[in-house]
Amino acid sequence: MATIINSAAVSGITGFIVSVEIDITRGLPSFNMVGLADTAVRESKERVRSAILNSNFTFPVKRMTVNLAPANLKKEGSSFDLPIAIGILKATDQIYFDDSNEYLIIGELSLNGNINAVTGALPVVLEGISKGYKKFIVPLKNAEECSIIDDVEIYPFENLDQLINFIKFKDMLPFHNAKRKQKLDYTLNFSEVSGQSACKRAIEVAAAGNHNIILFGPPGSGKTMMAKRIPSILPDLSYDEAIEVTKIYSVTGKLLNNQLVTKRPFRNPHHTCTKTSLIGGSSKLLPGEVSLAHDGVLFLDEMLEFNKKCLEALRQPLEDKNVVISRASGNVLYPSDFMLVGALNP
Repeated sequence: MATIINSAAVSGITGFIVSVEIDITRGLPSFNMVGLADTAVRESKERVRSAILNSNFTFPVKRMTVNLAPANLKKEGSSFDLPIAIGILKATDQIYFDDSNEYLIIGELSLNGNINAVTGALPVVLEGISKGYKKFIVPLKNAEECSIIDDVEIYPFENLDQLINFIKFKDMLPFHNAKRKQKLDYTLNFSEVSGQSACKRAIEVAAAGNHNIILFGPPGSGKTMMAKRIPSILPDLSYDEAIEVTKIYSVTGKLLNNQLVTKRPFRNPHHTCTKTSLIGGSSKLLPGEVSLAHDGVLFLDEMLEFNKKCLEALRQPLEDKNVVISRASGNVLYPSDFMLVGALNP
């Protein structure tokens, strides 16, 4: 009978539940992994083997099959290391984890058994909540990120030994995030601008109505200085908006201090950026600058120096407030509702 451990993966900024099924039978020693796994997932075989042995447990010398269900969805990343290791230990009766169906587990293992952080932990927790899960086992470095959600029990661990002890004794309380509420403090404030009354009035009108704006003037007139201070006069992010922005930064690994994003984003890409970095894409279908600026400001300094294809690619995100990235490996939808601020010289 196969052992099942609950885990999850991320597609775009949306999580989906994955059942890690482990079946160990007699036969020639082998470790087969099925379920449309990418290279990073398939490489987990060696990480799991070394982590189990270096944590003073026994790795089974039998025929072993790991299935990641549903098998029709592509699985990416290293977050399945921990559930696979727990499933192997449970299937070989080295641990007794009778209530494993109540937990959702993610984490990357190092060769010595330490549990490393993973990207996209917040979307995983949100998806787990929607599917009725309340208990989550995550890496210690993802604890603050995952605990910004209400009414969930987060159990963070630094290595495999700590997790095994918790499974045996259940002697740990859920993690409490003491830094959850942060005070907004803008280092660049619009109130610092002296003079420029006509330009300030135009920016205030654009910010109040969520309009786009182009700043036109000679070098040194203060276009960039004022543009960088626009987020300080925009309305504060609502809780739902902050969660959505945090999900985007969680997926890309750009989440600072693993805290809820409470300030409106300000993105300032260089004029030599590519269309892929601006809109998003690459082989991993990661979000671009238009999505990283969601619910914030996208500032294009020296706007006329940008590649023509990059500027034309902004039409759909500006009109639809989202961007669909389609590649041979799949397609994802990212939100991109931003305020576009351009600056150019005469």
